[in-house]
Amino acid sequence: MTIALIILILLVLALAFALFHQVKKTNDQASENQQLLNDYQKRVDEQEKLLSDYRSLEQNFDGVGEGYEQALLAFDKIEEEKQKIVERNNYLEQRCHDLEESSSAAMKVAHEKYGMVQQLTRAALDEAAKLSDAKPVITLLNKLQDVSEVGSQSALEHSETVPARQIAEQAVSESGIREVSYLTFDMFVDDDAAQTSLRTNGQKAARVVALLLDNAKKFTTEGKVTLYVNAEGDKIQYVVEDTGMGVAAEDGERIFEEFVQLNSYFDGMGIGLTAARSIARRLDGEVVLDTTYAGPGARFIFSLPK
Repeated sequence: MTIALIILILLVLALAFALFHQVKKTNDQASENQQLLNDYQKRVDEQEKLLSDYRSLEQNFDGVGEGYEQALLAFDKIEEEKQKIVERNNYLEQRCHDLEESSSAAMKVAHEKYGMVQQLTRAALDEAAKLSDAKPVITLLNKLQDVSEVGSQSALEHSETVPARQIAEQAVSESGIREVSYLTFDMFVDDDAAQTSLRTNGQKAARVVALLLDNAKKFTTEGKVTLYVNAEGDKIQYVVEDTGMGVAAEDGERIFEEFVQLNSYFDGMGIGLTAARSIARRLDGEVVLDTTYAGPGARFIFSLPK
């Protein structure tokens, strides 16, 4: 491995973590913005109430006798409170405007950094592929790419025509699951799926399947993992079943959250399934845990439109 490649990897890692912190900061700013908007609405409601009281005083002013002086004092107080609310509303409006501009700028920077990370990662992968023993480097760069996919909403180009079987075979090769000694692996492609090609992004679709296979490989210490490729109506489904530790139905959505690991005894950052779902949805597909699966183990389903 050349020094230049190592430096490139470190640079990409730094950019990825910078992107993560930038996105987190943007989310915090959005929360603050929402709180300010809630405060603004509360002040508006208070102003509406005070104005309503003011109108009531005006309507009953002619009938005020002995309480005339008290009514005037109350009126002055309402006017004073009204002015305070107006000033507060003006401040909140300006603050909201400033936060919106800051949030937009932060999101623009985040998207620019995300694009830079993708370009550098792809360049590093291309360089690593030229090396004689590049598999560890490619694995590292793939994980780095997964980090950049988490939370991304950037559109993915999916204009290739790719055989459904080819996506599965590429994912199997990328995951290295056939080389694992402690479990057996099988792949089954039904006749309709074998004759079907998808209009998608083959590399990204294969990465989703590879992530599901990696997850099965990680949590299956013995037994087997099976990949099924099925044609279901207007979709192709990539179904990954394993005989591992399984996932409780109530955790069926939680496992797709960032950095969630249900078992701390296994290594990892808890982003594989998050990245898989992010990519799938940007390909107009979906990744879910089949909570009806009786086991043993777990079943994940990745669906893509034909």
